[in-house]
Amino acid sequence: MTTLIHKRVELLRSFLQKQGLDAFIFPSTDPHQGEYIPDHWKTRTWISGFDGSAGTAVVTLRDAALWTDSRYFLAAGEQLKDTPFSLMKERIEGTPSITEWLAQVLPAGSRVGIDPTVNAYGSFLAWKEELKANQMEMVLAGDPAETLWEDRPAVPTDTISLQPEEFCGEPVASKLSRIRNKMEQNHAEAVLLSALDEIAWTLNLRGTDIHCNPVFISYLLIAPQQATLFIYGNKLTPEVSAYLKENDIDIREYSDIEEFLKAFPGKSIMMDLMNTNCALVEAIPASCPIIDRPSPVALMKAIKNEAEIKGFRNAMTRDGVAMVHFLKWLEEEMPQSTVTEVSLSNRLEAFRREQSLYKDISFDTIAAYGPHAAIVHYEPTVESDIPLERKGLLLLDSGAQYQDGTTDLTRTIALGPVSEEEMRDYTLVLKGHIALSSAIFPEGTTGTQLDICARYAMWQEGINYLHGTGHGVGSYLNVHEGPHQIRMNFMPTPLQAGMTVTDEPGIYKAGRHGIRIENTLLIGADRETEFGKFLRFEPLTLCPIDKTPILLSLLDEKETNWINRYHQEVYERLSPLLDEAHRNWLKEKTAPIIK
Repeated sequence: MTTLIHKRVELLRSFLQKQGLDAFIFPSTDPHQGEYIPDHWKTRTWISGFDGSAGTAVVTLRDAALWTDSRYFLAAGEQLKDTPFSLMKERIEGTPSITEWLAQVLPAGSRVGIDPTVNAYGSFLAWKEELKANQMEMVLAGDPAETLWEDRPAVPTDTISLQPEEFCGEPVASKLSRIRNKMEQNHAEAVLLSALDEIAWTLNLRGTDIHCNPVFISYLLIAPQQATLFIYGNKLTPEVSAYLKENDIDIREYSDIEEFLKAFPGKSIMMDLMNTNCALVEAIPASCPIIDRPSPVALMKAIKNEAEIKGFRNAMTRDGVAMVHFLKWLEEEMPQSTVTEVSLSNRLEAFRREQSLYKDISFDTIAAYGPHAAIVHYEPTVESDIPLERKGLLLLDSGAQYQDGTTDLTRTIALGPVSEEEMRDYTLVLKGHIALSSAIFPEGTTGTQLDICARYAMWQEGINYLHGTGHGVGSYLNVHEGPHQIRMNFMPTPLQAGMTVTDEPGIYKAGRHGIRIENTLLIGADRETEFGKFLRFEPLTLCPIDKTPILLSLLDEKETNWINRYHQEVYERLSPLLDEAHRNWLKEKTAPIIK
């Protein structure tokens, strides 16, 4: 593989010289600025060999570097070994930004190219100004992979399907009306949606274009009297075509979007420049002012209605049944045969596949044993796969797509004896998880303000983790959903009733172990006092938390009571759906902790 990466970099450098460019930037995005993208647009992976979901590769005529975040430091370090790329660890002191690095390795007057179809216009403007300050030029060039990438995967063409109203809870007409009200409030005559999950949510449609994400490649332009969907025509079944016509959705070919925008007759158009690619923005006539605003759909989608909440509860229940079957199987299988990271991932998916309304996994399972668990987003492969032993810790981060909801949970499981250090770290993570899950907070609170709840106990021990603590979860949509998050860096969107969010603190020690405990939570009303309305979290995830690695001396009474209440809920909800053997197993795993 490393030889192939060297060859690709050399081909790219020849291409750059012919184009009069001194460097090229490869983001991890597609034309829709998604976190997870179709293989066709994975040009950053193609040029660098690094396959994580987040990262940016930059190649000059002499140097190459790749920036990624803490989730991938270890994985990227391994994948970039013996390639031309140096690893740049984001948010670590001493790591230059992309433009700072370019200023270090390139002379004044250099020209830096990007593909306008996959780079957000907001990012382009920021880079352009930063490079200009260093007497360099940012160029909207083209896609070098179009000519250099042999056997490039095709754009997916799978057909799309309807999401029944019993699961989505709101008809298209109502959603379009709400969006148009937001347009009017912002004095816009149209809004352009590029984010695929926003389009799927708005139209109550789902697809299979992206692995684990039930979305489809498209754009949606919403005007006061007309909405236009830009999509590959062969993706539409007669049923979907009729449905779109009934809802006054005009259909155009996906490739027509730029020409359509060039002739757009409206006086103003609203879009989020940080989430709209350069090619689309450049196509809009100068006579049509752009109103740069966050998409109104992001927040609408994040606040779940009654049908979606019901769906989440039902999906979590079925997922909990699958997890009980899996965990009991793992416990019984371990002493008798060789279980590996890959084999248990496959077995878990099989248990989930048995549940009604199952569609797919919601992301590639992270089954990480021992030192592998210190790699935050480790995914077992045939090459990295190792057998489990009857000792140490297994980190299992997994989820599923059901037609009525999306699940995401992590459990760290003791497979046998564990060290004092492992028990201490496990308990610190659990304390953080409980503290956040137990939080009561006033309306208007952001995830940033609550992030300390999950970190406080480990901070007292000089321990920290660098990833976010929580993200929204879609309703049979993307497992990572904004605009709200729980993390250290400022996230302005307040947490609101009806939002889902994960609670997933962790501790990672390279070469030793990794620990994470994650539930998906629902935000709901708590009480109203003279000081205003207060909100709380409700765990949606139903799965026992391993009690064996807990250092009980570190837990106080409130924390112990939380675990016992949670486990009682898990047992009461799941036991009626289990046979006697699984019910007895679950009763043991959820038995109260007595100190």
